[in-house]
Amino acid sequence: MARDYYGTLGVSRGATDQEIKRAYRKLARELHPDVNPDEEDRFKEVTTAYEVLSDPEKRRVVDAGGDPLAGPGAGGFGGDPFGSGGLGDIFQTFFGGGGGGGFGGGRGPRGRVRPGEAALVGVTLDLDEIAEGARKEITVDTAVLCDSCTGSGTRGDSKPVTCGTCKGAGEIQAVQRSFLGQVMTVRECPECRGAGETIPDPCLKCGGDGRVRSRRTLTVKIPAGVQEGMRVRLTGQGEVGPGGGPAGDLYVEVSEASDDVFVRDADDLHCTVRVPMVDAALGTEIEVPTVLGSVATVTVAPGTQPGAVVKVRGHGMPHLNTGMRGDLHAHLDVVVPRRLDAIQTELLTGLREAIDDDVELVSATSKSAGSGGLFSKLRNAFAGR
Repeated sequence: MARDYYGTLGVSRGATDQEIKRAYRKLARELHPDVNPDEEDRFKEVTTAYEVLSDPEKRRVVDAGGDPLAGPGAGGFGGDPFGSGGLGDIFQTFFGGGGGGGFGGGRGPRGRVRPGEAALVGVTLDLDEIAEGARKEITVDTAVLCDSCTGSGTRGDSKPVTCGTCKGAGEIQAVQRSFLGQVMTVRECPECRGAGETIPDPCLKCGGDGRVRSRRTLTVKIPAGVQEGMRVRLTGQGEVGPGGGPAGDLYVEVSEASDDVFVRDADDLHCTVRVPMVDAALGTEIEVPTVLGSVATVTVAPGTQPGAVVKVRGHGMPHLNTGMRGDLHAHLDVVVPRRLDAIQTELLTGLREAIDDDVELVSATSKSAGSGGLFSKLRNAFAGR
């Protein structure tokens, strides 16, 4: 049985939108958990009723005698709490679905008008589009309202009629023998498929379903800072339900295209910067163009060693909904020249003599064999074998 959303709010079926809103606000103030903790369940019921009746499509389903929040097979124990194949299925088979009306009563017709399913499409963005936010056109193949019958499923002035097989019950009963003896089983009516009514003269365009398949082009706004796998919801842009029921939601899932320069880690960006050996020894500054048109200055301190990482704050990706930016991590690749001319060889030879730093085999007692040195890394690697 469909829920009485009007009764929950205490308004008439002909109430205006303003009357519904006033009734909800009055009840919400009285039942809010911060004011009345014992009425939390009723507060949720009132909020649900308002959300349904304030939505034109869902209210149309309610006025047609349906329940926009009741999925196929709704009723019984409110969904099978024991999982598919558990006690819920046993009760449904032998006692007609349980729930309202006792074990002997069926679920009743589910109606022709039902909510549509959600739809999912994907969109791929590059790093700049993710940083700036983007508007993308997407193509969706989904069910839309039949423009010939406007969702009724009938042709001309014809009307649905009560199903002659189940007499409007939406299900049929039969007596079967089992290990419990003779039991009454209940199953969905094959003629009306549980709707309780049939359409003798269906719409020629939709065949009585109230909807047709169509391809649509939509524009979706992707906010800045989204990450791989996040979804943007477009309310009511999914497929229209059977019988012209309210459309489900459309979800747009974001995929990130790989970038030639940067690797993203949440709001941070990582890149590799090649630094000549001399610049690493003497120190230098390097300008790195990043996203959103900004340029990060990477400062290479004198004596920088290979593999060092320089962090530049505030030059990463924007954080979703806040605009605050992550950091840029520049991984320094110190480059040793492969070939030297005579002048370069002479200069480096003089530098080697001036520095007076000899080649050394690192041992556990060497100053250069600290906890983070190469010796330590080798020792830890072999110890784990």
